[in-house]
Amino acid sequence: MKKVLILGVNGFIGHHLSKRILETTDWHVYGMDMNTDRITDLLENESYKSRMHFFEGDITINKEWVEYHVKKCDVILPLVAIATPSTYVKAPLRVFELDFEANLPIVRSAAKYGKHLVFPSTSEVYGMCHDEEFDPENSELICGPINKPRWIYSNAKQLMDRVIWGYGMEGLNFTLFRPFNWIGAGLDSIHTPKEGSSRVVTQFFGHIVRGENISLVDGGAQKRAFTDIDDGIDALMKIIENKNGAATGKIYNIGNPVNNFSIRELAAMMLELAPQYPEYAEGAAKVQIVETTSGAYYGAGYQDVQNRVPKITNTCEELGWKPTTTMAEALKKIFDAYRGQVAEAQKLMD
Repeated sequence: MKKVLILGVNGFIGHHLSKRILETTDWHVYGMDMNTDRITDLLENESYKSRMHFFEGDITINKEWVEYHVKKCDVILPLVAIATPSTYVKAPLRVFELDFEANLPIVRSAAKYGKHLVFPSTSEVYGMCHDEEFDPENSELICGPINKPRWIYSNAKQLMDRVIWGYGMEGLNFTLFRPFNWIGAGLDSIHTPKEGSSRVVTQFFGHIVRGENISLVDGGAQKRAFTDIDDGIDALMKIIENKNGAATGKIYNIGNPVNNFSIRELAAMMLELAPQYPEYAEGAAKVQIVETTSGAYYGAGYQDVQNRVPKITNTCEELGWKPTTTMAEALKKIFDAYRGQVAEAQKLMD
């Protein structure tokens, strides 16, 4: 019976992971977050109350609680991070302070107390790598110039990966996982009208619901390999289980190379799917696709990657895992999940 500490338990990965743990294992979840909107159903579920332990707090403030629970738990997942490109450009110091500085003491505590640290790296560490597939063991990590603050997220995460690897050389039991564009219900709020404030699938979905135009940055030719959240959680569960220590000291890309589509193709797929739902049809009919520049959309400090495909050979072989959800299935699950929230999201036009 494992005790799993999830910092950022109310986040996208945190709440999906907690749900899976509580539904399918006898493990205990110890979670911290500043909000509870995504985990309310877990906290109120009578059958989970003995195994779902929640503390409302902030990793930058409640440091003693964090260290105590690192000591107490078996597996540590520090999932608290800023991961929206508009913030990288507009508030780079906030990104560094939270994603690197605030997480460093947690990494050190995991090393101190001999715990299994499962740390979220990111597909962004590869930056503008020129490889057709990004290989966690061999690909070069290439970032743009300093005057493009978009890269502070990539750099902060890469430095943390290197620090964790260094602790691994001194005995830390760690696994780094790199999510490639995980998508699903609860990724960001669809009730956020401001462009650039959420990630692309949620952004487009909100526009469809409200009948707003979809902006394609620099033509939308840039591609992403999208991964259904349930496939991602399947891999994470195997990492946490760490059967025979298979995941110790490893770096895993967790993505679906088959679901590699341009942002323009993504918009077209979503607009094709929306009219099949009475709740979304009216809004979708009003949507026009318009083009904008990255400078106008994000600000002058933005730079983008044209292709980002994960090499997942070691993830599949060592974890006995493979992604199975098609892009069409992943999008349909998102459309299904939000059917009851359409009226709320539409009000944001006013």
